[in-house]
Amino acid sequence: MRQLRPWAVQRCLGRGQFEPHINDYYTVATTSFIRQQSSISKTAKPKNEVIFSGIQPTGVPHLGNYIGALRQWALLQHDTAVDTKLLYSIVDLHAITARPAPEQLQKWKRETLAIMLSVGLDPVRSTIFYQSTVPAHTELMWILSCSASVGYLARMTQWKSKLSLPDSASFMDTGAKARLKLGLFSYPVLQAADVLVHRATRVPVGDDQTQHLEFARECAVNFNHIYGKILPEPQTVTSSGKRVMSLKEPWLKMSKSHEDPRSRILLTDKHEDIVNKVRLALTDSVIGISYDPCQRPGISNLIETVHHLEGGVTTCVDLARQFESLSKHQFKTIIAERISTSLLPIREGYERILDADEGRYLDAVAARGAVKAKASAEETMVVVREAVGL
Repeated sequence: MRQLRPWAVQRCLGRGQFEPHINDYYTVATTSFIRQQSSISKTAKPKNEVIFSGIQPTGVPHLGNYIGALRQWALLQHDTAVDTKLLYSIVDLHAITARPAPEQLQKWKRETLAIMLSVGLDPVRSTIFYQSTVPAHTELMWILSCSASVGYLARMTQWKSKLSLPDSASFMDTGAKARLKLGLFSYPVLQAADVLVHRATRVPVGDDQTQHLEFARECAVNFNHIYGKILPEPQTVTSSGKRVMSLKEPWLKMSKSHEDPRSRILLTDKHEDIVNKVRLALTDSVIGISYDPCQRPGISNLIETVHHLEGGVTTCVDLARQFESLSKHQFKTIIAERISTSLLPIREGYERILDADEGRYLDAVAARGAVKAKASAEETMVVVREAVGL
């Protein structure tokens, strides 16, 4: 597998500070934005492929976020044509549906941005930005809301799962009406706007997000039916990496919402934290090590994790054979060491980037991303506003 070195770390090794400086970012980005505004096309159709994806700032991402999404985003920088536009958003407007404390949200946003750079995202090749810095996202959300189906939204599963309701629940049920807020209910409309405002042609998503992309296509179809063919219908790009499961309940996906923090490995966990979490991971009482996801989900989850982290150079079955004669203690010790080694460049890069130039480096990256993202969104909104008569 290709080794991904953190972009920002590459730029600062052996130097006293990160380059380019924040002023260089702002000047270059602003000049580009002004130039683009003077030549906005009268069509919202993208000339080249556009890839968009987003991540919620809910704390430092875990191993599942990396294998399922972040690593794929970094690889797309090398595996796509040079004229492919790549946009990755930290979707802070989505995050406030959970009402985090303002100070906590600010901290999480910066941590998420630092991690995105640490895993290899290049702010020159990719547009990396905070969702809330591009007002066109919410502007298009309102326009799409005027043709979105309430019935379709009512059938979506996310608001039900967030409220711990069964899939058969209705928003008119007594239990739902008292707790359901409009922001959570209309969440998929903003997700659709996130994608469509940049005219994305492809969207990398996990299996649990395919329903939302189907809704985004529905929004594009509804809008185009009323106003003409303006918004492209994005296609799904599913991750080649399988889900990473919880260390404590290996039949569930690894999640930051799990009550036990030992159920997940964060990308910034220290070596001793990883060793402890893997040591306490739920396995079984069967003697020996073998790969059998159905009968031995805990053991198989650890094998799959290393398999994906190391690029899948051997199959999970072959990987298991390397450990078949070991005790579980020996097995977990080796697994923890290999996970920690794989995450070491990310962990070191994160520590350097987070406070680089007293935090001004991250500010510079965010400012550059905001300008680029605004320019991208404005190309669409010029055509959309004209179409609807605004």
